[in-house]
Amino acid sequence: MDCKKTLFSCLATVSLLVTCAGCNPLAPRPILHSGYRVAPELIADAGPVIERGKPRPIIDCVGWVIGIPGRVLLWDPRIDNHKISKHTEAVVAQYIAENDLQHIKVRLNQYAPIDDWRRLRKNKTVGWPYRYTLGVLSLAGEAILPGRVFGGDHFNPFTSTVHLYSDVPAIGLHEAAHAKDFSRRDYPGTYALVYLLPIVPLWHEKIATGDVIDYALRTEDEHLIRESYRVLYPAYGTYVGGAASWVLPDYADPLYFGAVLAGHAAAHHHSYEVPERLIQWETPHQPLDQQLDQQPIAQPPLDQPIFDMPQPLVQPQPLLGEQLGW
Repeated sequence: MDCKKTLFSCLATVSLLVTCAGCNPLAPRPILHSGYRVAPELIADAGPVIERGKPRPIIDCVGWVIGIPGRVLLWDPRIDNHKISKHTEAVVAQYIAENDLQHIKVRLNQYAPIDDWRRLRKNKTVGWPYRYTLGVLSLAGEAILPGRVFGGDHFNPFTSTVHLYSDVPAIGLHEAAHAKDFSRRDYPGTYALVYLLPIVPLWHEKIATGDVIDYALRTEDEHLIRESYRVLYPAYGTYVGGAASWVLPDYADPLYFGAVLAGHAAAHHHSYEVPERLIQWETPHQPLDQQLDQQPIAQPPLDQPIFDMPQPLVQPQPLLGEQLGW
């Protein structure tokens, strides 16, 4: 019996590896919509879309230490580093502007439970039974176990708020893509409820990841494209591993870490397939002398004299003395 279970677990692990690395379930697919369902109270919010928490060196240092496992798992030192750069903020702001997501709130390493409570009350696109049950529980979790200390980038659909603690533009785009996905739903509360069920989060995460990769490809930013693959693929592997662990709890650890490793392998495979033409986006940033060296010098036609000067467009004006009759 044990041999059969071991064989079955091995086959399940192999299938996960093939799914993650071979058939590319995270192909670039934009989130399409015909309009958002947004509460007027959120639109009327006069506050800025993106807010940044005040520097708290001791708290942020504790959060950095707690975030070490996540940095090792995704192999990126910027995960939960609680120090978000202006570049990451600019990338997220550009995505928000291009997708008309001005109704959401983005908190960069910020702890603001009171303001989140106000947003929970205003977000009437989510039915009140969901807001005052699951929504209150989510706010309680964020207040008792604040991300400012424990990290964990996420989107809260009950307050329509993105919480970022990692200085990774791809992760910021991913959470904003969740906001885009939820904003187009007719029943966002129910959509948030089914996310709590086993295996179902794979669908939500697949949609958000596909939208980010599509967005990165359209920007033709090679660095952002490679980063999206190398961060979001292993991150998706954590959800695949969690789903597999729920199906086979006796082999939870090998399935979980195997799925993450498969995500890393798939990420490197796809990042190396980035078309070489995307590198051309860096050409305008080269020094001017290098650009001139790369541009061919136009040769005049053979039947035209080389020193044939064009006629001036403006006729010369007489001198001042000639105008006065001197």
